[in-house]
Amino acid sequence: MLVRVLYHDHCFDGAASAAFFSRFISGAIHPDARFKYTGMAHMASQIFEDGLFDGDENAIVDFKYSSNPKLTWWFDHHQSAFLTPEDAAHFQRNHSEKKMYDPSFKSCTRFICTMAMNKWGFTAPDLGDLVHWADIIDGAQYSDPKTAVELGAPAMKLTLVIESSKGSDVVQRVIGWMQRLTLDEIIRLPEIQELYQPLYERHLKSIGIIRDRAGESGGVITFDLTGCDLEGYNKFIPYYLFPQGTYTVAVSTSSFRTKISVGSNPWAPVEPTHNLASICERYGGGGHARVGAISLEKGKVTEARRIAGEIASELRAG
Repeated sequence: MLVRVLYHDHCFDGAASAAFFSRFISGAIHPDARFKYTGMAHMASQIFEDGLFDGDENAIVDFKYSSNPKLTWWFDHHQSAFLTPEDAAHFQRNHSEKKMYDPSFKSCTRFICTMAMNKWGFTAPDLGDLVHWADIIDGAQYSDPKTAVELGAPAMKLTLVIESSKGSDVVQRVIGWMQRLTLDEIIRLPEIQELYQPLYERHLKSIGIIRDRAGESGGVITFDLTGCDLEGYNKFIPYYLFPQGTYTVAVSTSSFRTKISVGSNPWAPVEPTHNLASICERYGGGGHARVGAISLEKGKVTEARRIAGEIASELRAG
């Protein structure tokens, strides 16, 4: 029994969701299951090619819905869970206990954990810390910006590796380790330490780059990282540097896209009121009410800067 799992790549909650889902399937549904993983990234032209669904059963966790008839399982908690209105309608018509959606959950890992227990009686007490940290990390439930940026906890160190490592191989090995090791045990692995140390130095460098490039006006922190060779950065750095800011709007580039990141300060002195997912949806993006993003094609920097400027102006006006 081959189970193909499509998960949100380079995301702690995406990896943790894939790990918990795998434990659930092997523990409650298919004891003989073998798992193969495919990391998914939000792109300007998002499609689910038929070849992605090559398992006896196929799952998507912490990522958008697909109407492909080969999809067996789906769990997601993002407001922007559907690529098109037709996909949303398809989900409503084909709703089943194996395809579930609830944007009220802070993390998809917690969602899968809850549904597995409520519907199938499956529990994995040894993964409790994994579920706990997925909620904190994906739901931005840190006590303060210092905790989010200075990476004291094993989960925060592992998040840096997951978000910043090249390719999907490392993340998929982490998914395997998450199923049987504690987060502290994973971060202590020599292979992970070898990756973590240079990434941590890069993290410290990114704080300086954002400090140099960012500014705050009208409660909105803006910066442009094009040309900086920073495919990923800790999204709480802006609030660490500008605690008075309520929102952040940033432009960055990677090997496959140009990205506008839009976020809100969990510790803001003024309560954020805008639904950022709804704003991003107008430009073809999405996310959660408090954090969203828009992906454009690689090289579309001018367009990204225009969109970022429009969103920053709207947030300041609000």
